[in-house]
Amino acid sequence: MLVGGLIVRLLLAHRYFLNPDEALHYVLATQSSVGLAYKAALTNAHPPLLILVLYYWRVLGHSELWLRMPSVLAGSACCWIVYQWLKQVTDQASAFIGLLLLSFAPSLIGLSAEIRQYALLLFFMAGCLYFSERAIQRNSPVQMIWFSLSLYGALLTHYSSLIFACTMGVYLLVRLWPVEKRLGLFAVWAAGQAGALGLSLYFLITHVTRLKSSGMAQGIADTWLRKSIFHPGERNVGIFILSQTVRVFTFLFSHGVVGTLALLVFLAGLTLLLRKNTPHNIEGPTGRELALLISLPFAVNCATALGGQYPYGATRHNVFLAPFAVTGIAVGLAAWLRTRGPAWTKYLVIVAALALCNLFPSPPPMIRERNHSRSLMKAAVATLRQSAPPGSILFSDYESGLLLGYYVCGHEIVKLVYPSFFAKADCGPYTAITARPQEWKLYGQDMPDELANLQKAFGLASGSKIWLFDAGWITDSGPALKRELQNFDCSKPQNFGENIFLCQVTIGEEAKTKAAQPVLR
Repeated sequence: MLVGGLIVRLLLAHRYFLNPDEALHYVLATQSSVGLAYKAALTNAHPPLLILVLYYWRVLGHSELWLRMPSVLAGSACCWIVYQWLKQVTDQASAFIGLLLLSFAPSLIGLSAEIRQYALLLFFMAGCLYFSERAIQRNSPVQMIWFSLSLYGALLTHYSSLIFACTMGVYLLVRLWPVEKRLGLFAVWAAGQAGALGLSLYFLITHVTRLKSSGMAQGIADTWLRKSIFHPGERNVGIFILSQTVRVFTFLFSHGVVGTLALLVFLAGLTLLLRKNTPHNIEGPTGRELALLISLPFAVNCATALGGQYPYGATRHNVFLAPFAVTGIAVGLAAWLRTRGPAWTKYLVIVAALALCNLFPSPPPMIRERNHSRSLMKAAVATLRQSAPPGSILFSDYESGLLLGYYVCGHEIVKLVYPSFFAKADCGPYTAITARPQEWKLYGQDMPDELANLQKAFGLASGSKIWLFDAGWITDSGPALKRELQNFDCSKPQNFGENIFLCQVTIGEEAKTKAAQPVLR
């Protein structure tokens, strides 16, 4: 099972070109010193651990597969560690089903095959669950130290770990009570919690407050994560909680019907745990204690969404809920396996449901599989090099500039912080110009002003030819953008799937007269 999950992750990591977020993480890590990499990481909305890992990892190679390998290994290891933890707190059937779900849940496969924080986060979370249980069952301060180190790793990886840390704090306080029975173990745990609190406060003060003051968090909350954060007066609180909980499970399994059924099974498993107040083994958690552990993170996450602080819904930011969701589902399915009828037919149903989710995801990923092949990007790069003569200007929006730098220029061409200027960089025989970070993605209505500002900023003559490289999450913006580009002598853009296209455009008087504001050189 574990090898199968690893192979699937390796195949995806090898098959797809980088998405813009992945390319951004690579750009953040490609600094001249570890100190600069740390500073660059603080321009992102996550703690710095992944960027620091990539800073050293990239020394050995920078292919897509190699850069994604830390996520592949961490995501696969997470499945095994959670399986070992489930064997300690539940039964063998529940543990095996948990391993099956973790290995082949589509969202976990996808995030484990990308340069993102989430696989590393899940790895450290799994370590927390495993080492804390071993520490309690063996009354081992050494295992509790390993728990604390795993918790620090999670806190340094992603800010959703704050919700996880809160959950584990409450759960372990319940497990260790009364403290007199394990006073030494409690002291080690409390010291670790103090360290976690100090680490959290440091980043909240030095990083999160700066992100909020920059408006990044509010901008995200008001755009693509708007559905996942409660806005008073727009939705009923009860409907928000119910619909967003369904969306969490829909995201986990990448399928609305299967996700809804999984939620019902989770609730059934939670009910079974609440009714069973005896532990699986003499030192393990009772059913109610385990029910507290798997339900509390949902409650805390939902509360933060209601307070407008953190999203709750069909988003990768909630993938930290996966181990808890899988635990409840595994308990419910294990109880179903024990009912009348052959077990193999029930396992076949589970496998068929996972196959449905992987083969026919609904909703589909942001870049569909047929448009995400590395061969498409290779063809686009080859065509660009054949078509654009030396000395040509290559222009792109910010997300496309991240990919242009990686695939064409071989180095960073965007600037991480520049509030109102284009970025200009050498790109082999070409000159690359990228839009400022605020222009993450160009839309049709942006092009006249953008090209006129570009002309004024770099003193380009009317009638100059430039090459537009557009790639990334462009499906929604592409059609209108291509229609607008017809006004700039680009009647037949060269498409490579739906998420990459090239277009030679002419900067003319029409674009110049529509400029809204000049951009200084």
